[in-house]
Amino acid sequence: MTALDSPAQSGEAAGPGPKTEAGPSAPGIEPAPIDRRRRGAAWLLTVGMIAALVALVLASGALGAYPIPAGDVLSSIQHRIGLGGTSLDRVAESVLWNVRFPRIVLALLVGASLGCAGALMQGVFGNPLAEPGVIGISSGAAVGAVCCISLGLNFFGNWTVSACAFVAGLATVLLVYGTSRSGGRSEVVTLILTGIAVNAFAGAMIGLFIFFADTAAVNQIAFWQLGSLSQATWPKVLAVLPCALLGLAAAPLYARRLDLLSLGERPARHLGVDVERLRLVLVLVIALLTAAAVAVSGIISFVGLVVPHLLRMAAGPGHRFLITGSALGGAVVLLAGDLAARTLAAPAELPLGVLTAFLGSPVFFWLLRRTRRTQGGWA
Repeated sequence: MTALDSPAQSGEAAGPGPKTEAGPSAPGIEPAPIDRRRRGAAWLLTVGMIAALVALVLASGALGAYPIPAGDVLSSIQHRIGLGGTSLDRVAESVLWNVRFPRIVLALLVGASLGCAGALMQGVFGNPLAEPGVIGISSGAAVGAVCCISLGLNFFGNWTVSACAFVAGLATVLLVYGTSRSGGRSEVVTLILTGIAVNAFAGAMIGLFIFFADTAAVNQIAFWQLGSLSQATWPKVLAVLPCALLGLAAAPLYARRLDLLSLGERPARHLGVDVERLRLVLVLVIALLTAAAVAVSGIISFVGLVVPHLLRMAAGPGHRFLITGSALGGAVVLLAGDLAARTLAAPAELPLGVLTAFLGSPVFFWLLRRTRRTQGGWA
């Protein structure tokens, strides 16, 4: 049995004591062999994801309409950071550092933000279905960004779109959180229904803005609906970097308290956790991470749902690894997805949000089927 099957993760009230196989336990309760096995799996996954990131960065820099050998990419990086290497010719340097590397860095930031936000949401809501895209937070943040584009707002300069996305994303997450709470816990069915309603309303709002927008704004809004990193530039990276880094740095600080919260609200309070304050702070962190991602990439679904699930199945439900591992895994998934999006149908480019939804939906169906078979479904 995994954390996906535990009552705490499905939103049900926790029993008087934690189950060693169902979720994180108090120190000393979990058998040592299981603990060692999970730690070993966490280390192997971390090393594997870091190695995959390095390989994907080199591959993303090398592949494209203007191919550059991977050795030249590495040499150029070494030259730029002062570790030897040589610079490339003018065209190759321009393609690498003005086109591909901004896109690579943006993919890393967006993927890490979405993966981390998904892990946090599953811990905060206490169930495995919570994810910014599935329950409508990404759509809500996109409405804020689309509104900004359609109305031509520019009161914060490069920060205007991010600020509008943050406000709309925060309002959405507070709405979802308040609606899904009943009797001191979040209900999965209510959570899904709220997400359906929010996504439908967000789609209607985006359609309304498209109706009243001019041609230039319509083209930009289409980017938000499909999800893409094709417009990546260094100024966009710098605009989203503070939000993403702040959220990613703050999230691991709450790993221990999320472990205690997964035991149930009452046990967590007895162990000294201010549950409502913890949820409020993490809701703000989730909104910050989601807004940072949506503001530059549009709507990209399923990354924050699937990545934490798979890592939890492999290494257990402990948030100390799950939060940082989900950030790493999200970066790997999105960088690989972006590389596939711009190479599979070259010279055309597939929408990244469409590709992640196309690949993520079967995994989600598999998780639903697996949980129904082992646990009878998510109550």
